[in-house]
Amino acid sequence: MSDATPERQIWLVRHGETAWAKSGRHTGRSDIPLTDEGRRQAMTLAPRLAGRHFALVLTSPRSRAAETAHLAGFPDAVVDPNLGEWDYGEFEGRTTADIRAEVPDWSIWTGPWRKGETVEDVGRRADRSIERCLDPGVDGDVLLFAHGHLLRVLAARWIGLPPDSGRSFALGTATIGVLGWDRGARVIETWNEACHLTADMSPV
Repeated sequence: MSDATPERQIWLVRHGETAWAKSGRHTGRSDIPLTDEGRRQAMTLAPRLAGRHFALVLTSPRSRAAETAHLAGFPDAVVDPNLGEWDYGEFEGRTTADIRAEVPDWSIWTGPWRKGETVEDVGRRADRSIERCLDPGVDGDVLLFAHGHLLRVLAARWIGLPPDSGRSFALGTATIGVLGWDRGARVIETWNEACHLTADMSPV
């Protein structure tokens, strides 16, 4: 990347709670809707993000991310297939504990990935998303609505770490991360911010 690339922030939002997210089931291709709590979480994002200008707003194709974007005040978010969650293949819909009963010590970060994406596959998609955000034609900050594992990989790639380093970046539902710069170096400015989730949204 050229040193002339404008420094802009990339804001990351994980979608709100779903029934599968709450129970720890791996949710990749399955289009699981937000729970009532997930919709409440998404609405708390609106005042947190209000007043900020984003030159580009992107969302995963999955409805849980698109609905989060809509409830957060960004109904016109553009769908980007690269922001879809990890394709878990044969392990779709299963919990880690359930998978480990069959494959001891299994982790999504180490595999195996039966008929699904490898961690390197997800890393390449994250790289393409970053490239889109940094395109010279994007004149300002970018906002992404996506998924836990994908965003963790994206954060790792932003700071030059291998995709499997995403294991070190825990990310709750409807939380915010901000990727930015410090003296020309890519940094993580904010991660797993959840203060908005406990904000009082009752009418004054």
